[in-house]
Amino acid sequence: MNKPVYVLGTGLSHDGSACLLKDGVIHVAIEKERISRIKHDGGNDSLAVQYCLDAAGITLNDLSLVVQCANFEKDEIRPDRYKGPRLFSSSNSFPIVTISHHLAHAWSAVGTCPFDQCNVLVIDGCGSFYHQCDDLAGAIIPTHVNSEPGLYGEKDSFYFFDGKDLQPLYKDFSIINYRQQAGQVYLPTSNHSIGGLYSMASQYCFGDFDDAGKLMGLAPYGQKAVYQEELLLLKDGHVWVDEAVMHRYFTNPADPVTRPFHEHFQYYADIARWVQDEAERALHYIFNHRHELHPFPKLCYAGGVALNAVANSKIFRQTGFEQFYIEPAAGDNGLALGCAFFGWISYLKQERKIHDGNTCFGITYGSDSIEQTLESFKENLHYQEEENIYAATADLLLQGKTVGWFQEGCEFGPRALGRRSILADPRNKDIQNHINSRIKFREDFRPFAPAVLEEDKDLYFQYGLSSPYMILVDQIKDEWKEIMPGIVHVDGSCRVQTVADKKEPFYQLLEEWKRQSGISVLLNTSFNKKGMPIVETPGEAISFFLHCSLDVLVIGNLIITKS
Repeated sequence: MNKPVYVLGTGLSHDGSACLLKDGVIHVAIEKERISRIKHDGGNDSLAVQYCLDAAGITLNDLSLVVQCANFEKDEIRPDRYKGPRLFSSSNSFPIVTISHHLAHAWSAVGTCPFDQCNVLVIDGCGSFYHQCDDLAGAIIPTHVNSEPGLYGEKDSFYFFDGKDLQPLYKDFSIINYRQQAGQVYLPTSNHSIGGLYSMASQYCFGDFDDAGKLMGLAPYGQKAVYQEELLLLKDGHVWVDEAVMHRYFTNPADPVTRPFHEHFQYYADIARWVQDEAERALHYIFNHRHELHPFPKLCYAGGVALNAVANSKIFRQTGFEQFYIEPAAGDNGLALGCAFFGWISYLKQERKIHDGNTCFGITYGSDSIEQTLESFKENLHYQEEENIYAATADLLLQGKTVGWFQEGCEFGPRALGRRSILADPRNKDIQNHINSRIKFREDFRPFAPAVLEEDKDLYFQYGLSSPYMILVDQIKDEWKEIMPGIVHVDGSCRVQTVADKKEPFYQLLEEWKRQSGISVLLNTSFNKKGMPIVETPGEAISFFLHCSLDVLVIGNLIITKS
């Protein structure tokens, strides 16, 4: 019998990850933060790589190829060391290939999309430096690139995938920051990018470049008419940050001592609304411009900016693509997927196998492992096995309980999609405040997502968008706003998850919930608290459960309560 071909992809940027393909199909993949328990952890890949090898029951000697990607390093990455010792060495029998940043993003979309051919657009804050890019040949490069001394970094890239090869069509770059002045706000890396502007505004409002999701949640509280000037200039297919406007208006960053966010909430909400509106305007412009360059009805989208669910919905509805796929792990956590698929399809020249749409690539913890973990917490827990875990859980939710829901292998990406979730009845008008303040310990303005059976989405939501990865925003219909206040944001929007796979435990729970409650919508939020990665192991789930106000924990077919 032929031995399996294993290709390992590894992402060395922030939000690091590793992915193992077995004969061209994802066998296992994990984000480093899930193991290290450090949010947005990246750099050294030993933890994530070892997780994948252990899950597959193989060693390094079983690998055929390793493909890696970082942010700004390329030739400097050593097999045996990158921000700490690595598992590889210069004597490994397999090749180690390094690819540039946007190319890895693009292959992550190609490898996981359902299309045989498609356009691919990548937009983020900053990718690889110009001189490190592997995908310049054949692409239109704007004349402004390299027009003045300094380093230039990728900000958006456009490709066509013909079923075998990824052809670069257009690549835009921005000069990297080198003229920062004391006291001025600045984009984290490049001078001109949509992702960079959004990160800058996140830092300005919350003191953290990585709080872009929080900024998106704050924006609906803002007033549209407060700021009228254009932050982003759109011309000849390019997007530029108007630095004069930015420096004129961004002069009062939040500070926990001198300018607390909560005391100036409306000011920062208005700023967030301005930045969100400008990002949407610029994205609409880029999508239309690139589509005119190479019209094709199917489009894939990746890069950190693709996590903006509000903008995604408007692009989907307003730009007229017949089919639109957004990579669920669109940020740098998806680089490992792209590296692995590049290795299988482009480097090894193997036939692409259409992905099944699943995003859950973590290991499944067996009953023995779960029992051992429960034994170590026995002083603090009661638990019992349920013959029908769905009926028992739905009954608890109907009683108003908040439930930690832990099933099978974890999701890959930033969203909890029913494997590592916190669930509640969306009809409870106080549930948002309760979960934010006593379970997730985060800001009270943060909204929660509705999970709904795919076949019922048109009943509750205005546009009826299929959104299996919780990456599109819909509007709740008026007749449901007061019935389900727990999942409605201040502007009537909902970041929806549609659940279609009838084999999924979460689908079966929603089906039973519908039978008992009369509605097929549950509040679904990630199983973590502010600043914490989503739980990976049963032990992490139990520990979190014991230190917050969650009422019940469900692991597999076990109902767990506190002593």
